[in-house]
Amino acid sequence: MAQQKPTDLDKSPMDVSYFPANYPITKMRGQANGDPLARVIYSRPQKKGREIFGEEVKYNDVWRLGANEATELELFKNASIGGKKIPKGRYTLYCIPTEAKWTIVINRDNYSWGSFTYKADKDIARVDVPVQKTADNVEALSMYFDANSLIIQWENLKVAVPFTF
Repeated sequence: MAQQKPTDLDKSPMDVSYFPANYPITKMRGQANGDPLARVIYSRPQKKGREIFGEEVKYNDVWRLGANEATELELFKNASIGGKKIPKGRYTLYCIPTEAKWTIVINRDNYSWGSFTYKADKDIARVDVPVQKTADNVEALSMYFDANSLIIQWENLKVAVPFTF
């Protein structure tokens, strides 16, 4: 059945981060050197005074790495993520957080809502990354690529998932 009316604005809007950063803008300006290498599409839940890690996001449970639909990673070129070779393609990213490390799960079961239908047999790689405490208190979940990592930051925590192309 087709949608009959506009929906309200979602409380956790979707966002996208490209590698290289701001790729669509640089392409529009004629400043892009080649095609993008990767992008991540995710929903950005907000802290809103809540305790996130260990409470809203349970330790040792599979988390969709955002809100609503599970986070999507698209690789436009073969990559190495945390030393593991990943072929170009579209994947779902999950996370299993603990206080000291996050296990980033790269899974080939796409278009999932949440982690309710997560299937471990569809994992193609798992990468452990250490948790870093920051002085910043980030209100909305944020993901962005720096020179060689996907940075994931929320509350006062940050992880860096190593990427090479």
